[in-house]
Amino acid sequence: MTIDTGNFSAPDGYGEFIADLKRRVRTTQFRAVRAANTEVLRLYWSVGRGILDRQQGAGWGAKVVDQISADMRREFPGQRGWSTRSLKYMRKLADAWPDEAEFVQQAAAQMPWGHLMLLLDKLDTRDDREWYAAKAAAHGWSRASLEFEIKTDLRKRLGSAPSNFTATLDAADSDLAQQAVKDTYVFEHLDPDEHRAERDRERALMDRIQETLLELGRDMAFVGRQHRIEVGGDEFFVDLLFFHVTQLRYVVVELKVGKFQPAHMGQIGTYVAMVDGRRRPGQRFEQRAPTPPAAPRPGSGCGPRSPGTGPRGPAAPRRARRRAAPGSPSRRRCPP
Repeated sequence: MTIDTGNFSAPDGYGEFIADLKRRVRTTQFRAVRAANTEVLRLYWSVGRGILDRQQGAGWGAKVVDQISADMRREFPGQRGWSTRSLKYMRKLADAWPDEAEFVQQAAAQMPWGHLMLLLDKLDTRDDREWYAAKAAAHGWSRASLEFEIKTDLRKRLGSAPSNFTATLDAADSDLAQQAVKDTYVFEHLDPDEHRAERDRERALMDRIQETLLELGRDMAFVGRQHRIEVGGDEFFVDLLFFHVTQLRYVVVELKVGKFQPAHMGQIGTYVAMVDGRRRPGQRFEQRAPTPPAAPRPGSGCGPRSPGTGPRGPAAPRRARRRAAPGSPSRRRCPP
């Protein structure tokens, strides 16, 4: 966006002032997101603690996690974090840090949920998890950087304690800060008005699903609302997914409120590619048995052959058959 400032002449010190203002805005944004992220992680810890206690003390079975996932996704459609996989990570989180007050004092409680799942997945001891979490916070590592350092065994190579992470978390330009600001797990719990307006419109379409299908045209079938697709451990949700039963193709609908933005086109293109790669029509159908060849028509010259005979009598020498005279009738091909 270009803003016309006319013939404005910047006074002395204006450049330093505006640069400092931008820095303070970014720092405030990151602090606000970090506080919200900690609250979300506390919620996830409490969910995991509740599941763990009931499985250990009340005899709840393993299938209860699937039921919790189904109930929560039904109540909060499109909100990430309620898949069976995520719930198992919440349980693992509570098992790794049994005390909530102690957990929130650790660097791990400052990590985005994706970072924390990586720590739980790739490391076996609490000591290692806290060490890498502190390093990630101190240096502002992205999730990819954190995974790389774990794979290359940084702790063993470095052999030293991490620096104080609280002194460097406010670096709003770090990769960690950028990922935290964009973390969908946090913002979907905050549920801003834009998302609420999109959900209201989505519900209105679902309340009138018959009219919606008729507007889309004939042979259109409804597949699902907030259709979940998991790619590389991340969850994505398609607002509305339809299937055209004649053309055998999916139709992806993404609802937006407000003016069109170029980023919307990239988002819908990504969803289309995901659906095409993971929900392609026919990929789950069983392979049919090959169709037997049709019986030869009478007079076609095709049929069972006796030894030493061709379709029209005694078999001619192979060389002679290959050297048919130019202009002679073409031989009819019989099914094998």
